[in-house]
Amino acid sequence: MASAPIRDQLADHLITPKNSALILIDYQPAQFAVIRSMDRDLLLKNIVSTVKTAKTFKVPIVHSTVNVASGQVGPTVPELAELLESYPPIDRTTVNSWEDVDFVAAVRATRRRKLIFCALWTEVCMAFAALDALRESYEVYPVVDAIAGTSVEAHRAGLERVVQAGGQPISWVSLACEFQRDWARGETVPAIVEIVLTDRLLKE
Repeated sequence: MASAPIRDQLADHLITPKNSALILIDYQPAQFAVIRSMDRDLLLKNIVSTVKTAKTFKVPIVHSTVNVASGQVGPTVPELAELLESYPPIDRTTVNSWEDVDFVAAVRATRRRKLIFCALWTEVCMAFAALDALRESYEVYPVVDAIAGTSVEAHRAGLERVVQAGGQPISWVSLACEFQRDWARGETVPAIVEIVLTDRLLKE
């Protein structure tokens, strides 16, 4: 058995660490408080695993919050804030991140065309920004089990709206495996085994 040569990491039609960026929007206490489409504790575990995966593969992360500077909303939840210490949040007043000049500039600065979207809530902060990104010919990948909405119906409608516009839904586990791609690539294997299996799937 022999692995095929590593495909072009920039041109690959699948997600690679070299052609993608993680977009993380509004994982703040007020947003978590009204999640109704999935268990909040599971949601937090899934987004933490997603961020750990992105960091393992050195994927650029654009981290944004809303209304922290105004004092209206608390900052990113501590479990994520600790992981994102090297990625200072871009604080906004806009509901749609894509209508914030600094946010869009940060996304463009990554020079990546595949955007992995994680945002609360699905039907608002994920959907609006994802639709605008698609309109600008970015590829959009919502991480379906690391985002959530204010109801099951709202979450589903937000995802469907983005998918109908061309978005490609993924899960946090599929993302980790798509980055890893080959177990012969030993550098990241220990971390991915820990993140996906040891800390999560074999525990639950």
